[in-house]
Amino acid sequence: MSNVLVIIVTGLLCALVGGGASLLIYVQKLKRAKLTAADVIENAQKESNNIRREIKLEAKDEAIKIRDRAENEAREILKEVRNMEKKLEKRELYLDRKMEVADKRAEELELKEKKLNDYNGELEEKKVEIEVIKEQQLEKLEKIAGLSSEEAQDRLKEELLEDTRMKVAEAARDIKEKAMREANKEAQKIIVSAIQRSAADHTAESTVSVVNLPSDNMKGRIIGREGRNIRHFESLTGIELIVDDTPEAVVLSGFDPVRREIARVTLEGLIKDGRIHPSRIEAMFEKAKKEVEESIMRAAEEAIDEVSLPPLNKNMMKILGKLKYRQSYGQNVLKHSIEVAWLAGLMASELGLDGTLAKRAGLLHDIGKAIDRNVTGTHASLGADIARRFKEKDIIINAIASHHEEVEMESPIAVLVQAADQISGSRQGARGDTLENYIQRLEKLEGIAESFEGVSKSYAIQAGREVRVLVENDKIDDAGADVIADQVAQKIQQDLTFPGQIKVVVLREHRSVSYAK
Repeated sequence: MSNVLVIIVTGLLCALVGGGASLLIYVQKLKRAKLTAADVIENAQKESNNIRREIKLEAKDEAIKIRDRAENEAREILKEVRNMEKKLEKRELYLDRKMEVADKRAEELELKEKKLNDYNGELEEKKVEIEVIKEQQLEKLEKIAGLSSEEAQDRLKEELLEDTRMKVAEAARDIKEKAMREANKEAQKIIVSAIQRSAADHTAESTVSVVNLPSDNMKGRIIGREGRNIRHFESLTGIELIVDDTPEAVVLSGFDPVRREIARVTLEGLIKDGRIHPSRIEAMFEKAKKEVEESIMRAAEEAIDEVSLPPLNKNMMKILGKLKYRQSYGQNVLKHSIEVAWLAGLMASELGLDGTLAKRAGLLHDIGKAIDRNVTGTHASLGADIARRFKEKDIIINAIASHHEEVEMESPIAVLVQAADQISGSRQGARGDTLENYIQRLEKLEGIAESFEGVSKSYAIQAGREVRVLVENDKIDDAGADVIADQVAQKIQQDLTFPGQIKVVVLREHRSVSYAK
């Protein structure tokens, strides 16, 4: 029993001791917690104070910035207001001056109107006085002359009309002669100036091209076995290849100069390569086509650069470049077109017209000659169609279409292009001509002149640029000589085609013969 009590007491004591210790630990923790809470509160207060100070500082800075911006805006607005006030003041001054000037002009107008009214009144009075004086003078004249006023007026009118008619005729003749002199002088000056500033070389080219061979053995290789190479070459190029007895040379014959040039480049490439057979001919032909096309484009670009014009449409440049291989009366058409462009542009500049437009029309005036021969129509109409298709200006289209007078000329540019074309074609050395053609042309000129009644003899001189016509004195008078000159000129225009112009001179010789015995 005592042991149980001891155990119980011991347990109670242990429980008391443990509870006290726990209580003591709890009390200590509570103290530490209070201390920590006090520190946290103190730190929080410090941080809140710091944050409050920072917010106040930021608010002050923002307020200062807002105030500065407001002050700047206010200053700008004030500045604008002052500027507006100054402008308004200037305008007010300007309007005041205008009003003063207007008032002065109004006063001057009133004075002038008043003077005009006074002058009109005086003028009416003078008119009345003049009418009275005229009536008095007429009465005196009728008494002196014994004629009525109507009869005197009719006689005076007749005399005045006759005198005026003679003076007008003399003045018209003088004006016409002076105008002709001035026009000829000015035209000569313009044309000479234009020709002196333009020059172009012209080379003649026939319908054949000669290709030199390194040896006569090459002819057999060109012909090929049983002629297969030459047949394939001709069918591919459309050009006839003539292999004859000419040493170390063959001839390419064809009317299309572009095809002939492609054939020439093809044959020269085959000769240089040494391999001549159908497949190689086709390869060289394609290569030659590209080279000639590049040459055509290069020629067009050089022509445009030479006359200082802006680039044309690419397809139109291809057509223009083909003129490099076209000839007209032995004259290279592209060089002729360049020369016409320069002449037309220079003459247009001398006359105060659009020189660039005239040069463009001159360069394109013969572009119809580049069209293949299987297309019907004159080169002027074909060229106008090309220009119309590529949307050239109406002035250029008309200049192209009318440069051989197939249609009516609608602008001075068209006239200048035609004149430049004739100058370029007719100048010395521009076009080649055979002796036979030259003689035939002179004979035709003389035959036309001698076909008229009253003509005794005619002579073509100055290389066919002038025809001297001798008429019979007893059959043709001076007026008839003028008529024959016009008729011969018209007949030449109808029956012959020629560059430039032909002068017709009719001579009527009168001889008086007497004998002294």
